[in-house]
Amino acid sequence: MSQETRTMATSLVRGMGSFFKNCRCTRQNRCPHPYALRYRDASGRQREETGYTTQQDAMDRLTSVYHEKRHTPERQAAAQREIGRQRFGPYAASWLTRQRHYTPGSVRTVNQVLKSQILPVLESRRVNTFTTTVVEDFIMSMEERSVGLAAQQNAFDTLKKILLDAHRRGGISTDPFVGVISPEYIPRKIAIPTLDEIHALKEHGSDELRVVIDLMHGCGLRNGEAYAANLERLVADDVYRVTEQIDGRTRQPARLKHRKPGEFRECPLPPTVRESVLGYAQAVAIGANGYLIRGQRSPHWGHSTMQYQWWMARKKAGITRKLNPYSLRHFFASNCLSKGVPITDVAEWMGHSNINMTFKIYRHLMPASVGRAARLLNEGL
Repeated sequence: MSQETRTMATSLVRGMGSFFKNCRCTRQNRCPHPYALRYRDASGRQREETGYTTQQDAMDRLTSVYHEKRHTPERQAAAQREIGRQRFGPYAASWLTRQRHYTPGSVRTVNQVLKSQILPVLESRRVNTFTTTVVEDFIMSMEERSVGLAAQQNAFDTLKKILLDAHRRGGISTDPFVGVISPEYIPRKIAIPTLDEIHALKEHGSDELRVVIDLMHGCGLRNGEAYAANLERLVADDVYRVTEQIDGRTRQPARLKHRKPGEFRECPLPPTVRESVLGYAQAVAIGANGYLIRGQRSPHWGHSTMQYQWWMARKKAGITRKLNPYSLRHFFASNCLSKGVPITDVAEWMGHSNINMTFKIYRHLMPASVGRAARLLNEGL
């Protein structure tokens, strides 16, 4: 670095950074090589930049960075105040657009919860006025309106996600959920079809319905995931890879629930299910994309097709119990847990985002763990 450059560099305000040339020219202030900068940004990370033709360009850039760092706290405070001044309705809408990991179905569900339970009560309230009292009053308002416990918990969970996002971004100074007791929803006893009922449904159902039933009760797939049945997903003789689902309304491929685009999960593929899928594939003409289940007037099934097919099969089989397609997933979980499969594996195979969901619904299906553990431990004594 030349004497002139060193003199100018030392004239910079402490903390601004420095500029220099990486070349070995004797008179760097006159050589054609560009100046480089070294400084620390607002987060404290060291940065380097190059490409500045003159010393003045380099100093102007460092000055700009320095002022930006000095005013960052002010800008952050202003942004936080702006968030706090927003009404809950617009903030909730902007929050939802930022949830890029949500599937179209999840977006529709959240919108329904907002419109039916949350916005009628809280839409006009400013974000920075939410406190534990406001949240508790909201829960009481749902109780007064005789909102079901399942709907109360869904509304509470959605409100919590939105307000904690605002708290994290500085729009709310204190956590408004500290000490708040959430609505406790205890799921009603689930209806699990018997194996005889499943066989009867398959016997009286269409070829497509049989494949969907096998994938749901044998592999634990959701409805939309079964609609997306594809030969390419049989990645091993005993493994089925779930990579997508068919949106039940739009009948278009969509990413998996609780997964980012491109993510997948794998689940066990029993031999009977594999034979069912391969047998159906041999009986029909499979398109180049490998999809198995096609509708009469659309390339994929939708929920209305499934509901009709299910209703017809139930009627023909003479099944009067209130079983729905989701009951097949309950059968899968029951079958796994009764065979001693760890609930952590069951949660992963079923695509649950949180094992608490699996535990809450299926805990009663697990064998008595204490007695079983006592017998197993005794074998090693």
